[in-house]
Amino acid sequence: MLRTQSHERCLGAARALADELAARGAGGRRLAIVLGSGLGLFTEKLRARRVIPASELEHMPRPRVQGHAGEIVLGELEGLPVLVQSGRAHLYEGRSPFEVTRAVRAYAALGVRALVLTNASGGLVPEWSPGTFVRLTDHLSLQAQSPLLPGEGTRASPYDEALGGDLERAARALSIPLERGVYAAMLGPAYETPAEIRALRAFGAHAVGMSTAAEACAGRAAGLRVVALSCIANPAAGLGLEPLRHEDVLGVMRRSTEKLARLLAHVAGDWRRVLGA
Repeated sequence: MLRTQSHERCLGAARALADELAARGAGGRRLAIVLGSGLGLFTEKLRARRVIPASELEHMPRPRVQGHAGEIVLGELEGLPVLVQSGRAHLYEGRSPFEVTRAVRAYAALGVRALVLTNASGGLVPEWSPGTFVRLTDHLSLQAQSPLLPGEGTRASPYDEALGGDLERAARALSIPLERGVYAAMLGPAYETPAEIRALRAFGAHAVGMSTAAEACAGRAAGLRVVALSCIANPAAGLGLEPLRHEDVLGVMRRSTEKLARLLAHVAGDWRRVLGA
């Protein structure tokens, strides 16, 4: 199937962003990490830290949601050079799926080989308390928009089982609970209704949110090995006693940052060898 001019513009914008990042010294990094709501403090764990505000990058879509800093942070995690995207743009902000995924395509063009996606999610498993991390094994994309270009479709899950297994072994070594699950990606921006949550549970979902799925698909299509971690920020609608508030989500995520940093630092050495960094 032939690509249209709009598809070529999509790829051109990603290449232009990669060029902007390379000009600012972001090349030579084999791992990129995208931080979800409230996880921005993770970047303070990096050594040799250098910040590139998204406002300096013409082709970088800027997030408009509280808890998303909108910056690229370059640094080292246990000797592994990393690129960390603090904050993301969402479809519900009026962005196209190609804008939402432009950055991950740019990272692939820059030479990144693996991508870690993180997000805040609502928990559909009553036993999973807020602050629990879930390693995604698959997702349900219910956002009605695809980030894939013609010829990029696949029947496989975009999530890398080998790298995911490394995270599970690290979690056991550190005594950090890490569950497995399927993520339901909704369009948002409103939280789901109790009826929608019952339907998602019947479909086999374990966590629900408004991001990640498009980035995972586009990243995998661009040749990246993709891992995703959901942090349960609250029980989903109808499963908890209190109304859902964004401020509470951010609080749980900030308190979970230390666990995320320990987990990724533990696997950094292994991934450095695997990714050739």
